Amino acid sequence: MALEEQCSAPPRWQAISVTHVEFPEGDLTGKLLAYISLLPVAILVGFVTLIVFKRELHTISFFIGVLLNEGVNWVLKHILREPRPCAGAHTTVYAEYGMPSNHSQLIWFFVVYFFLFLYLRMHQTNNARCVDLLWRHILSIILLGMASFVSYSRVYLLYHTWSQIFYGAVAGSTMAIIWFFFTQEVLTPLFPKIAAWPISEYFLVRDTSLIPNILWFEYTVTRSEARNRQRKLGTKLQ
Repeated sequence: MALEEQCSAPPRWQAISVTHVEFPEGDLTGKLLAYISLLPVAILVGFVTLIVFKRELHTISFFIGVLLNEGVNWVLKHILREPRPCAGAHTTVYAEYGMPSNHSQLIWFFVVYFFLFLYLRMHQTNNARCVDLLWRHILSIILLGMASFVSYSRVYLLYHTWSQIFYGAVAGSTMAIIWFFFTQEVLTPLFPKIAAWPISEYFLVRDTSLIPNILWFEYTVTRSEARNRQRKLGTKLQ
């Protein structure tokens, strides 16, 4: 159905509780896409959780990039001032303007930055090169599908036009590339000094930028420490 026809005969909208994301009443596809469109919110919650429990400088830098990306989106919206499609169709929208799409810009920033991190920053330390590349490719396909579905959901639910989604994706991808290389070339060399600050030591902020594969490192260190403690415990009980 063309956008003009959808706007001239808008459906009855039903909101997901608490979030105020609306979908056409009785439309199962719309309901699924409404939940998918909440993925950027889940990403933000995930960032906060990681920062609280990991306190790793690269994760903090990644999150700062997400916040800067959100700031750029706000500025672009208020410069371009392009309205959303079907004005007044939704009872609750948090921003009057739709160009570029905030959801699209955020999700593509996250995905493109993650692509660069996977293929340029994260290196394998063991010999399982084929397995390593396989899981990176699979994860990349999943992330690409996630970004595509989030973007499409905003058009399907009449929150944005295709052009607003497209330029949001372009803006988010561009910001991700700029921020990734800024982090790598400018911020990463400063991480050891930042981690050594008294306030960083107090809050247990750490720098893992010199560790090629943090997942493998944490696994091996945790396993080794658990075995040592188990061995000591067994010695005490004898």
